[in-house]
Amino acid sequence: MRLSLGFFIIFSVIFASASVVRTAAAAQAYVIADAQTGYILEEQEPRKKLQVGSLTKIAMASVVLDWTEKKSGDLNQAVTIPQQAFVGSSENNIGFQPGDSITMRDLLYAALVQSDNIAAYTLAHHVGSQLGSLLPSDVSSRMTPVDAFVTQMNALAKQLNMERTRFVNPHGIDYKVRPLPYSTAEDMARLTRYAMNKPSFRFYVSQKERQISFDRAGQRINYILRNTNELLGRMGIDGVKTGTSARSGQCLILYANRESEVVRDGHTETVYPRHLMVVLLGSTNRFSEGTALLQRGWQLYDQWAAAGRLADPKKLL
Repeated sequence: MRLSLGFFIIFSVIFASASVVRTAAAAQAYVIADAQTGYILEEQEPRKKLQVGSLTKIAMASVVLDWTEKKSGDLNQAVTIPQQAFVGSSENNIGFQPGDSITMRDLLYAALVQSDNIAAYTLAHHVGSQLGSLLPSDVSSRMTPVDAFVTQMNALAKQLNMERTRFVNPHGIDYKVRPLPYSTAEDMARLTRYAMNKPSFRFYVSQKERQISFDRAGQRINYILRNTNELLGRMGIDGVKTGTSARSGQCLILYANRESEVVRDGHTETVYPRHLMVVLLGSTNRFSEGTALLQRGWQLYDQWAAAGRLADPKKLL
């Protein structure tokens, strides 16, 4: 009886471990990395070009926040939602209408928390109109405000060595779009590390719910946003974003934290923050696979930490 029970326990552990790996590998591509150093703990097809859906909004928000910081802009500035923002967007859950007035801050919440395409386009249109005025007249005359904004998104991608990424719009819509946008799990990991270094961005994507307000013909309208990331707040997860389209499948990026590890060597103490990042592209069950990848990631992290946290430069983002 003891032998049978022991066999059952061992078999169960082996099966559970295998299940984690098998589930994780179901996605088209993924990267698990130590977010603190950028060291890749495990990867699958990390450089495969894929559509990433609304993960594109991470780049959009980064450009908006960069522009605001450099120009000392005010995120409480109200902007008007243009008619063009509704073109190609099949969803309007918030119920925006052309001419609605809303702050840039609430647009960022709408785009990052509830992944609203109209909000993303409106931000790009507003900031792009400012960027366009800085370009030579012969260049700006050939570009719409959103074109100018997307140019900055691609410039940011180049700055971050996202060599296999092309953005074509601010929200990631890829239906009837030519040329097609694309990125990779590795490139999206680079972008996410950059964005998560911004305290404001980290706060936006950590919100499970958020009330926003906008004005319509003198009437104040309130709306409660709900985060599309169902794993937020579980297992130490405090961000970052979902993405979905017919071409991209289900995409997900997670950031998770554990209590910092303190390593003592004689009279010296070294504190190691423990932040894990998972990028998952082309899934059919992103939250289940994301959970499995995160569990797998912490196993790999603990092994890496126990071995001294040696980081091969070739495996750094």
